[in-house]
Amino acid sequence: MNDSTSTATINDVARLAGVSKRTVSRVLNNSPKVNPETREKIQQIIAELDYAPSKQARGLASSRSYLLGLLYDEPNAIVIHSVQKGILSACASHGYEMVVHPCAYQSESLTADVLNFVTRSKLDGLIIMPPISANEALTKALQDKGIPYVRLAAIAVDAAEKVVISDDRSAMRQVAELFHRRGCKDVAVILGPPHRLASKERFEGLQSALGDLGIQINSQRVVEGDFTYESGLLCAKQLLSAKSRPDAVFASNDQMAIAVIHTAEDLGLKVPGDLLVVGYDDEPMASRLRPSLTTLQRPNADMARAAALKLIAAASNNEQILNELPTVFTPQLICRQSTADVAGE
Repeated sequence: MNDSTSTATINDVARLAGVSKRTVSRVLNNSPKVNPETREKIQQIIAELDYAPSKQARGLASSRSYLLGLLYDEPNAIVIHSVQKGILSACASHGYEMVVHPCAYQSESLTADVLNFVTRSKLDGLIIMPPISANEALTKALQDKGIPYVRLAAIAVDAAEKVVISDDRSAMRQVAELFHRRGCKDVAVILGPPHRLASKERFEGLQSALGDLGIQINSQRVVEGDFTYESGLLCAKQLLSAKSRPDAVFASNDQMAIAVIHTAEDLGLKVPGDLLVVGYDDEPMASRLRPSLTTLQRPNADMARAAALKLIAAASNNEQILNELPTVFTPQLICRQSTADVAGE
């Protein structure tokens, strides 16, 4: 293409590569039905021509919209941001776009609302965040309509190609081992909402791991919050105002853990001198707080990217890539001042 005003077309690519337009289209759509030599040749010509297929033309040719939807009802803006970042990174490398749709988890019209969203946006697939991902009525409706989806969840709620799991239960062993190393004997827990699978997985994971280490959680040391800072204040006051106080608290998210630290300070308790505190999420405030907060960091962006790539691989019938994509991710403990020993950790 010598004329700087000309725009390369798929016909130009096919002619120079000596192949059909269908073969070029397969390369553009990452289809496995092209041998490596031909694929490399076509990709080289595409680069030389600076050819960029229009998404509209690609969609018409392949009956795909090249749009992925993100469905969420999650008050944590930090989590949403990292999930979107992960999805967009997958979309950018495969010519897809993302459409975001917030909705009410407990709405009676949830299923109808989601089906209308998918139909209206002509999506190639849907990524579903918790707590919506636990809604079996919704996923059954999506299956009945033949709508591809991938769920982000705390357990294996679906087949491997339709789920990406945060293994919170196993991750809690890191917290248990930390409490054990610090000599803790009386551990309290602030749960998240009961309808969240993650609440159950985090508590039962910690309870089991501590039990293996000879530490039992007293039922009176277990209180329920709702993932908000305000609920954390109420729970922390209940736990720390008792005559006999715990020596460690695990809060099921960082907002509630921060509330524990603030309440301890108000009561004249030192963290970590009198009380160890661990949260979950590793939101930005966790490292800026004083004392800084020890917390579990879930790889939200990596999980979301894997979910998007599963949908993209399924749309292009690329079973090899689909089978190679990870399904289970384990959060990692980030140790900071709120659990430091006297020498500091």
